[in-house]
Amino acid sequence: MEAWRLPLSSSIRGKLISAGYASLSLISSVSSSDLARDVNITEEEAFEILRLAKQSSGSSSCNGSRSLINGAKNAWDMLHEEESLPRITTSCSDLDSILGGGISCRDVTEIGGVPGIGKTQIGIQLSVNVQIPRECGGLGGKAIYIDTEGSFMVERVLQIAEACVEDMEEYTGYMHKHFQANQVQMKPKDILDNIFYFRVCSYTEQIALVNHLDKFISENKDVKVVIVDSITFHFRQDFDDLVQRTRVLSEMALKFMKLAKKFSLAVVLLNQVTTKYTEGSFQLALALGDSWSHSCTNRVILYWNGDERYAYIDKSPSLPSASASYTVTSRGLRNSSSSSKRCSHKLSFTRAISHNGSENCVSIPAFSGLRSTSPRTISSRRRNASTISRSLRPLVRAATVETIETSSASSLVD
Repeated sequence: MEAWRLPLSSSIRGKLISAGYASLSLISSVSSSDLARDVNITEEEAFEILRLAKQSSGSSSCNGSRSLINGAKNAWDMLHEEESLPRITTSCSDLDSILGGGISCRDVTEIGGVPGIGKTQIGIQLSVNVQIPRECGGLGGKAIYIDTEGSFMVERVLQIAEACVEDMEEYTGYMHKHFQANQVQMKPKDILDNIFYFRVCSYTEQIALVNHLDKFISENKDVKVVIVDSITFHFRQDFDDLVQRTRVLSEMALKFMKLAKKFSLAVVLLNQVTTKYTEGSFQLALALGDSWSHSCTNRVILYWNGDERYAYIDKSPSLPSASASYTVTSRGLRNSSSSSKRCSHKLSFTRAISHNGSENCVSIPAFSGLRSTSPRTISSRRRNASTISRSLRPLVRAATVETIETSSASSLVD
């Protein structure tokens, strides 16, 4: 039985799910004091939740007789659970829109692209934004950042954290414009304190760390995002046996999926690119091969269109293929100065999709500088307006387009 079915108020149920207590088994495994601390409720409320969970578990076991197979869910419960899952904003409303509101918890999302496209910037942005308090529309969680390349920059994290705090102050000021504006309690130092950083220098260290994450997150239940930058680096350098590499990566991907489901957190895997011989020519493709492409729930490809950065949803079970522009500024990710969300260049990543007979046929560019000799088109549709408005986070200032000096933009690299 799932936690949302307990006879509790909607606010308490939302807090339980946001804190990672999505099932009765997870709730029953902790003490009332731990539950009160994790969910930010009183100990009396936590004791009552544990009593209801125990009562519901007992009635379920009696009604379920002696079933040999446990853990089945019905689709209706899964739908309600999915609708209640929080998302992590990217601070770019156009990117959030195609992602259904942001990076989804309980999913493994792969983000890949060429060097300098902004993969690390997205990882840092998510590790900051996951800490936005619930009263400001965030998750109020913590982040784990696994750095395999040495590209994590503390100064850049501080810069984005300061911008995030300013945005929260502006948001609270707007919400209380008829009253005295509340001061945001969170400071940039607090944001840095809530990012657990791991530097990994070999694939053996990476495997050992992933195996340890379950215990670490159990001791730090506020963790709501795990970022690996990048999943590829050591496995391209040190592995000669490709069969063994595929097996090790598959086991690692399975562990990430289990972590995402068990703790209701988001796993974001950053990936590099490699060359692939296709249709008589060499083209850029995400690294680790076709087998790895099935290991993640969602796959987002970052590419250049002239001087514009674009993100393209290449694979997702719940989102249509779509692209959106974004830019990397001194304050982090923001909407691109260009209002165009579609482009008309040639593509090496293709997928034909049609919805409701309403089509806008466009060609998505290869996210490398390469061009396909036989361009293909994909069909896309405009997202429903209500879906877009529902998905936008309050801290994303969609009406404001931030611009920076060209020299400043060029210095912000992957």
